[in-house]
Amino acid sequence: MSQTVDRALSILPLLAEGPADLGQVADRLGVHKSTALRLLRTLHEHGLVYRQTDQRYRLGARLFALAQEAVENLDVREIAHPHLVELNEKCGHTVHLAVYEENEVLYIDKVESRYPVRMYSRIGKPVAITVAAVAKLLLADLPEPELRALVEKLDYPRYTARSTPDATAFCAELAKVREQGWATDLGGHEESINCVGAPVRGADGRVVAAMSVSAPNVVVSAEELLTLLPLVRRTADAISREYSGSTPTKEARA
Repeated sequence: MSQTVDRALSILPLLAEGPADLGQVADRLGVHKSTALRLLRTLHEHGLVYRQTDQRYRLGARLFALAQEAVENLDVREIAHPHLVELNEKCGHTVHLAVYEENEVLYIDKVESRYPVRMYSRIGKPVAITVAAVAKLLLADLPEPELRALVEKLDYPRYTARSTPDATAFCAELAKVREQGWATDLGGHEESINCVGAPVRGADGRVVAAMSVSAPNVVVSAEELLTLLPLVRRTADAISREYSGSTPTKEARA
């Protein structure tokens, strides 16, 4: 039974490459045409494949409907939380998860640091959008027209001397974040707080959330916090893989 299921499921990525006839499916699976036909008929009955008038098979509409339904029901916070806790246990610092909604970046999860110093941030509270690492990661992935319209409307408060001064500087910073794949806030919102973050991506590669590690200068310096970047990125990648349903590579599992 497990071999039958495995063969049936192997047909789907084949058809994702484009329509294929019975012979092509049988050759790819390494089975007789009669076996391939039984599998295709079963998938067809469930709407997962569709037989065209030229007798070739393609992916069925039901498969796309299921995929869309699955995406809509994914809860990135629920998936990410165990990973955020594990990261917090490894580094001891405050860990955040944020999303972009209706022109705001909001914290949707937070794991507090192990030391007495507490950050002001709260779940459900908007972040300082022009300086926060998570905001840079989320905005950097926006389509260019949407991003341009947004940055022109934003105010650019000078929280500290390191705050982003204007739209031009912000666009340059977002371009840098987009290229390097991670972001920082080194005293841009509060002089004493530093932050490093990485993006969480969906199956299509788009950024669906952003996570970060933050710590005050009295605990670790900015340079020391930046040494955690590989760990932060590995955590974000692990969340991305689980969220998108992809199989981790050997390197990721190591």
